[in-house]
Amino acid sequence: MAVAHLGSITLDCDNPETLAAFWRDLLDGEITYSSEKFVVVKIAQGLLTMMRVSDHLEPSWPGSAVPKQLHLDLVVADLDAAEAEAVRLGARIASEQFAPEQCRVLLDPAGHPFCLSLPQNFSRVGG
Repeated sequence: MAVAHLGSITLDCDNPETLAAFWRDLLDGEITYSSEKFVVVKIAQGLLTMMRVSDHLEPSWPGSAVPKQLHLDLVVADLDAAEAEAVRLGARIASEQFAPEQCRVLLDPAGHPFCLSLPQNFSRVGG
C-alpha cells in the first residue's frame, strides 16, 4: 500500500503567471488558482504549480553551473509539430540535442529543460 500519492509538481521561477500560461497551453490545462506567488495548472495527469522564487536562477543545462532542477518528458505523436507549437508558445530549442529523431530538448520560459519524446521511447518504462 502506498504511503503517499503525488499531489503536484512544482516549478520554481521568477514569473509564475507567464510560466503557468505556457504549461497550460502546451498541455491543454486550466489555471485553477493564481496569486502573486503561486499559480496552479490542472492537467489530465494532475497538477503543475509554479512558485515565484525571488532569487531564481535559470538552469544552465547542459552545463552544471546552475542545475536543471527538474526535467519533464512529454510524449508526442509528431516531434516536428510538437516542437513548433512549443516554440510558438514560448519555449526555446536547447543548444544540444542528443537523439533528435527520437526526442527533442526544449527550455520552458523559465529555462527548465523538458523533452518531447516519441511514444516508443517509453514502451519499456511503466508497463
